[in-house]
Amino acid sequence: MSIVVTAATGQLGRLVVERLLARGVPAGDVLATARRPEALADLEAQGVRVAGLDYDDVDDEVLSSGDVLLLVSSSTPGIRVPQHENVIRAAARAGVARIVYTSAPAADDTDLVLAPEHAATERLLEESGLPYTFLRNGWYTENYQPAFEQARATGTVVASVGDGRVASAPRADFADAAAVVLSETGHENAVYELSGDHAWDFDELAAAFTDALGKPVSYERVSPERHLEILKDAGLDDGTAGFVVALDQNLAAGLLAVTTGDLARLIGRPTVPLAETVATW
Repeated sequence: MSIVVTAATGQLGRLVVERLLARGVPAGDVLATARRPEALADLEAQGVRVAGLDYDDVDDEVLSSGDVLLLVSSSTPGIRVPQHENVIRAAARAGVARIVYTSAPAADDTDLVLAPEHAATERLLEESGLPYTFLRNGWYTENYQPAFEQARATGTVVASVGDGRVASAPRADFADAAAVVLSETGHENAVYELSGDHAWDFDELAAAFTDALGKPVSYERVSPERHLEILKDAGLDDGTAGFVVALDQNLAAGLLAVTTGDLARLIGRPTVPLAETVATW
């Protein structure tokens, strides 16, 4: 039996491998996979086994009976579902013991613009007959690093979220949670709504940026229409600009503000606060 981590060259997947090792999982029991396994040489040097796994064309030889598989959501919107289905079908053929999937908050009951492909993947997993664990990951604090750089240059954070709040946590906290459910029993067919302990607003974000940069940063509230114009003027195409504005409206509606406590309970400690993460940038 192996713990198999997909997309191990990505930011989350690599952190999960590192957290598994830190938890005392023997390196030889971890199989790190990626489209380009040669990029995992540093993990291989630590004794982690590596293999190629392409979501578009899954090699049946990679997975084995009894494996616990982390399916990190594809980063390509629009084709996630067929890519995930390829992995799920290969896992079923191999007889894996359980699939842990990184999903989205309240995936099956939300208007969150990101959710439909995750909800479809969850249905595929439920229909597969394989035991599963859904990690409905909330927002990564690191998603605001581009806004931090904008604040460094302009002294402002521009958004159309209004008074919306975000219960974010750093990516490492979510990786810790994944390592827990991958390396422990008792998480079969469980659904975890993962979020930070505190839902902050964008005035708090600007204050955290102010402290980290050592200069004043303010939050500039704009309408969705004005936000769309600003993004297009900055060079974003219509589709990307529209997606960003739609996501801000989801934040304004409170869809990423829910604090369930599941993440802190899984990792056995409070989640890392916004300001503490921003201070490291």
